[in-house]
Amino acid sequence: MTDTTFSTLGVPAPLVAALAADGKTSPFPIQVDTLPDTLAGRDVLGRGKTGSGKTLAFSIPMAARLGGSLAGGTRRPGRPLGLVLAPTRELATQIDAVLAPLAAAYGMTTTTIFGGINQKRQVDALRAGVDIVVACPGRLEDLMKQGHVTLDAIEITVLDEADHMADLGFLPVVTRIMDKTPQGGQRLLFSATLDNGVDKLVRRFLQNEVLHSVDEATSHVAAMTHHVFEVDDVDAKNDLVKALASGTGRRILFMRTKHHAKKLAKKLTEQGIPSVDLHGNLSQPQRDRNLAAFGDGSVKVLVATDVAARGVHVDDVELVIHVDPPMEHKAYLHRSGRTARAGSEGDVVTVCLPAQKQDLKTLLRKAAITVTPQRVTASSPAVTTLVGDVAPFVRPAPREQQAQGGGRSQGANAQRKRAARDGQQVGGRGGEARQGQGRGRGRSAGQADVAPATPRRDRSGRAAETKAHAPKQGAGHSRGAQTTGAQRGASAHGAKQPLRVGSLVSPSRSNRTNRRAQG
Repeated sequence: MTDTTFSTLGVPAPLVAALAADGKTSPFPIQVDTLPDTLAGRDVLGRGKTGSGKTLAFSIPMAARLGGSLAGGTRRPGRPLGLVLAPTRELATQIDAVLAPLAAAYGMTTTTIFGGINQKRQVDALRAGVDIVVACPGRLEDLMKQGHVTLDAIEITVLDEADHMADLGFLPVVTRIMDKTPQGGQRLLFSATLDNGVDKLVRRFLQNEVLHSVDEATSHVAAMTHHVFEVDDVDAKNDLVKALASGTGRRILFMRTKHHAKKLAKKLTEQGIPSVDLHGNLSQPQRDRNLAAFGDGSVKVLVATDVAARGVHVDDVELVIHVDPPMEHKAYLHRSGRTARAGSEGDVVTVCLPAQKQDLKTLLRKAAITVTPQRVTASSPAVTTLVGDVAPFVRPAPREQQAQGGGRSQGANAQRKRAARDGQQVGGRGGEARQGQGRGRGRSAGQADVAPATPRRDRSGRAAETKAHAPKQGAGHSRGAQTTGAQRGASAHGAKQPLRVGSLVSPSRSNRTNRRAQG
């Protein structure tokens, strides 16, 4: 760290006081490099390693300029002055947590806009008037199409983690959103890498930009120690993961799928290690609740998918564990960046099965990380040293019994079953009494004092007796049916025996009649 302070970089006094109140007194290298240009209103392309302080690097100039020289006067509904685009709702929430106190120093308000929750709160905030919007592209475009927000008053636009937005397929949406902002506004783009089409955004929307690159795109944090633990099989892997998760400090375990993340968090909790999960299947309130539990220390283990690899900043995460190695080296760097943030130290462990050795070797080479694999078990000295003190066993809370139904069914079948259990006499489906004779239709002497049951009716409303004596469906001749002369003659003489399909007429008829029936 240098002796440079925020004041010497030109940060206004209200923001210096707000930063000091949060314990931030010394700027990081990317902030030292970019603040003079961003505070002067220039377009900036900033590239820095994960955890390098990019969020504060664009939050300070946005609050300083919108609260000072670019102050827009009376706040107008649905017309913000500042816009920050982020790829995930977790990152948007983290950005707002950093930006809101700085904006409040000038009396400005902020709000977040992202999908996965009802839009009513977001629409209400826009209608009330807001100065800075931190948004995910998809939901923001939806609200723009609905007419709840317009971007023609935007003075400063920030694209954070633009490479991740490209990976998620957001670049067309981002392009349409950026086209709605005034061309003369200030535009800042901060990201760990600048590939996958991000350079097209730079050429199209940034004017006379200044490039500030503190570290290489694939750089990792120097204070981060990497380990590769090789195990023999899945059972040994499960034992190792349990041992690594049993420490007293905060740790994040990364899984490849949402199902496995949820399953592992539940399993660790049942083993006495309180854990919460974080993945795309959770609603926003569930995500907020789990992150809050992990942040306040009530839970020390967070099991997550790559959704938490960017934007989730929790202080003092001492260990990151790749339970499932990621698919690409950039994901490895972003996962690992959850520890050793803001100048602190941290460890990163990758658990490797025999079939994963070659792929992991290729991944680490692309990430420019040199590490010697170690074959370990859950009780190996390298593991126990890394875990440190083991947290006490926490008995899992008993599972709540879900209520079986909210009341008594009032259906006819349920009433008959209850009546049978209680020994009461209830009319059956046809209204027959059932004392001592099952489903019989007649009435015995023992039923003389029973009130006559309501006549049974079918769905058409006719009494059952009427329906019983009615001609069977299909017994008569349909309008379009073709009949033989023998059949017509039998019908005329009142024959009672219906003909079987495919059979001949009665043998008692003459040969002539038989020939007519056949022919």
